[in-house]
Amino acid sequence: MKFISFYSFFLWVTSALADPPINPNIGHNHHHHRHGEKHETVKPTSARFVTSRKSSVELPLPNEENAFTFIVYGDRTGGPPEGVSVLADAVRDTNLLEPDFVMTVGDLINGYSNEEIWMTQMKEYKSIMNQLSCPWFPVAGNHDIYWRGKDKSKKPEGEMEAAYEMHFGPLWYAFEHKKSWFIILYSDEGNPQTGEKTFGKPDAQKMSAEQFSWLDQTLTKAKGAEHVFLFLHHPRWLGRGYGEDWNKVHKRLAAAGNVSAVFAGHIHTMRYDGPKDGIEYVTLATTGGGQSSSIPQAGYLHHYDIITVREGRISLAAVPVGEVLDVREITGELISQVNKVKRSPVQASPPLSLKNNEGGQHELSVTLNNPSDRSVTTVVSSSNGSLGFRWQPDHQHTTLKPGETKKLNFNLSWDAYLTRGNFGTPSFHIDSEYLAKGFAYEIPRRTIPVPIELELSLKTELQNGAVRFNGSNTALSIPSNRFTIEKELTLECRFKADTFAGRTGLVTKTENSGYGIFISDGKPDFSVNLDGKYLSATASSSVLKTGQWHTLAGIYDGREARLYLDGKLIASALGNGELKDNRLPMMIGADVDQQGQPTSFFNGLIDYVYLTPKALYSGEASVAIKDRKEAIIDLQLNENIGSWHPDASGSKAHAISIGGFTVETIK
Repeated sequence: MKFISFYSFFLWVTSALADPPINPNIGHNHHHHRHGEKHETVKPTSARFVTSRKSSVELPLPNEENAFTFIVYGDRTGGPPEGVSVLADAVRDTNLLEPDFVMTVGDLINGYSNEEIWMTQMKEYKSIMNQLSCPWFPVAGNHDIYWRGKDKSKKPEGEMEAAYEMHFGPLWYAFEHKKSWFIILYSDEGNPQTGEKTFGKPDAQKMSAEQFSWLDQTLTKAKGAEHVFLFLHHPRWLGRGYGEDWNKVHKRLAAAGNVSAVFAGHIHTMRYDGPKDGIEYVTLATTGGGQSSSIPQAGYLHHYDIITVREGRISLAAVPVGEVLDVREITGELISQVNKVKRSPVQASPPLSLKNNEGGQHELSVTLNNPSDRSVTTVVSSSNGSLGFRWQPDHQHTTLKPGETKKLNFNLSWDAYLTRGNFGTPSFHIDSEYLAKGFAYEIPRRTIPVPIELELSLKTELQNGAVRFNGSNTALSIPSNRFTIEKELTLECRFKADTFAGRTGLVTKTENSGYGIFISDGKPDFSVNLDGKYLSATASSSVLKTGQWHTLAGIYDGREARLYLDGKLIASALGNGELKDNRLPMMIGADVDQQGQPTSFFNGLIDYVYLTPKALYSGEASVAIKDRKEAIIDLQLNENIGSWHPDASGSKAHAISIGGFTVETIK
């Protein structure tokens, strides 16, 4: 096969790629440091690249160099016994990544005990690590070495050093792999005069002449290596209680000229120091050890480091434990099962009866079910719309077996003051995990509002008011289950607009169905959906004025749609058919989208909204509605009770604010 060469274009492409983009972080605010140079590539040849197509682009191929990866684990020590589960998760992650080998940085066990406890913990640690599909290499830490038995007369010479070398390996050693050397040091030799082992005193944190001599000889042996990596438990280069002994070690490492990085642990948080004289100093946090997790993204977390080694460079990356997904496990069946859990209905009942200016208490239950083929763990936690709600208990844990249904009971109480000010709907957060074999798949949090039957009494003496809408994100929403329109309707609204700009919903529940009034660009329109098509009564021009009160009424009587402006008929359209409604909420001051969210916002004041399931008037003029007995929505918008605006009709179709609101007094 003839290979088409565009060598000049290839040189242009590769030279362009060698430089960073002008703005390399568009849409990405993390890991923005440019580490390392571009990988070396080679010109494609017919031996390594074939195609039956022609192209102006010549794709460079990766260099066939002997790159490899290894992983480093942090401390296991100091955490609860369950920390071994974190270590086991790291092992499972590692087996998916398949590095050449795993290194550690010490504190493999909790230790600080006698020989019997030490042996049990050693066997537990090794049994987990031996599940790795690759070799692993230990490093001794203080918890692995320090003896803390009750009878000090039985303390072994060198404390647990002999046991460590019998069951884990030498206290210091080195090995070679793919043109790189790996040197393991021992940082708890102790005070050479007293034998005291501690990491808080500089005299006990010095490298012995014996170990330093061995290090010197090993570095000489590794002088031809592409890379040299060192591993020890204590990050002695930090100084402080470690003293200054590391300075002589660093000078020897720098003199070697090929030491790329030094890894340590102990401090239980990630830290990077360097490069210093070309040497990168890396401290790991934990892989199952005691972890505050105070700022996980800043290094307080369970993790392991992945190091990729290439000629002349290394890359460093930290991966949180348990974050690696098994590609082969994400089958169609798994996706089906987790979606069943995500879509499983959660019911809270019975509805909460809430009256303004009255306290109360309420018992309700949350019903969960598991439609999947494996167990699901769930935490149900309460969420207060207002701080005055009190829950007992505030959360509950449960595990549902496949096909199981459970009810969790809660008690809710509140004081009278709660309903005099801003209050919001209390709700439940549902946090679930699908327990697959070897991995728990987290289901996105679901929030279930507590169903409420609002008994809102209107004040007997009120100044006339109106709700302010800002034209960008404010609206009132009325759930559609509070009212029904079947054959006829009268929809009326009094408003004063500040602007008319583009598509604008006034009172709507239109989404390929329903009905509503629009005032787009000052041109009013009343539409009702019949047999899947809209019948619209639309003004012939932009007749609405800003800064002026208007009343629009839309009427459909089964034969005709009519639109009245300030009591006068301005548009009509003949049509009949079955009124096609929907279950979307009615939006006031906006249109509604398919998800029941507001869009096409109104800017100005709205004084009242009426909806009646009858055509109240006909002819050339309308009259003000005086008898509201037949209204199924009667929002006078003179007051608010928290985020709710009371409905005076028997429907209890109270409107709730979206995006905030202001009630203003008007004349």
